[in-house]
Amino acid sequence: MELVKDTNLQFVSKRKKFFFASGIIILIGIISMLFQGLNYGIDFAGGTLLQLDFENNVSVAEVRDVLGEMSLASSTIQSLSGNEIMIRTGQISLEEREKMLETIESKIEPFEVLKVEMVGPVIGESLKKLALLAIIFAFIGIIVYITIRFEFKFALSSIIALAHDVLITIGILSIMQKEITIPIVAAILTVVGYSINNTIVIFDRLRENLKFKGHTIFGELIDLSINQTLTRTINTALTTLLPIMVLYFLGGSLSDFAFVLFIGLLVGTYSSIFIAGPLILELKKGVKFQPQHVMQANKKEKKAADLKKNDQKKK
Repeated sequence: MELVKDTNLQFVSKRKKFFFASGIIILIGIISMLFQGLNYGIDFAGGTLLQLDFENNVSVAEVRDVLGEMSLASSTIQSLSGNEIMIRTGQISLEEREKMLETIESKIEPFEVLKVEMVGPVIGESLKKLALLAIIFAFIGIIVYITIRFEFKFALSSIIALAHDVLITIGILSIMQKEITIPIVAAILTVVGYSINNTIVIFDRLRENLKFKGHTIFGELIDLSINQTLTRTINTALTTLLPIMVLYFLGGSLSDFAFVLFIGLLVGTYSSIFIAGPLILELKKGVKFQPQHVMQANKKEKKAADLKKNDQKKK
């Protein structure tokens, strides 16, 4: 499935345009986070979640009208598969919850309670810290691994690219006011894993080219490595996209999870090609490299010349 073959695209020479475009998108996301904030779900903000299964099809507007009479109009109401409705409210007492259920049943129609979840504000704050720590530890692990396998500048480049992916994804969630829940954090960590996997494939090819290609400008080797792995990157993205799209349209309550994976897939593929590799050039600007076999040959020539020089001195 070689969708692209023998490409010779110039990525490095246009790197500043890509950096600028990414910077603008990240800036818009940060502005949204500052003014709109993130829409934390019950997992982080605390509150009550109810999943109700009605006898007939009930609209979100009907439920919202009933909750509005009880000063709960700000609750998040979502229509799920079949006749199911999910309601997320702030902190309410057990009595308030029972009264709300009785009112919905009397003013709309009977239902079956499928799920009830209650999260206190203390637990919500604790989960926020744990979610942040999960992302930080993932980044630290990646830095250590890539530093050992390649070198620190490769690790630094990949971490900047991953931070780019996470910031853009979270910024889009803020702009669209998508609810941030534990599954969404899991999706973000999945995006981090997917993105670094693509990046390491390119880095691995770059390392091979550094060993065996002739005396070449580093930027040209980066372009060559990206072009050589481009088919693999595109095929991976397309095949991953298929189950994500199925999950988005048919996954019901998992549609937001699939949405984050979809955004992360696009951003992660973009950063692997246009951000991670060109960033290494910025960190190693102007450096020229000789392949390993050329360096070894030069060392042998130098050693032979030194021996000859010593023999001449002795004579």
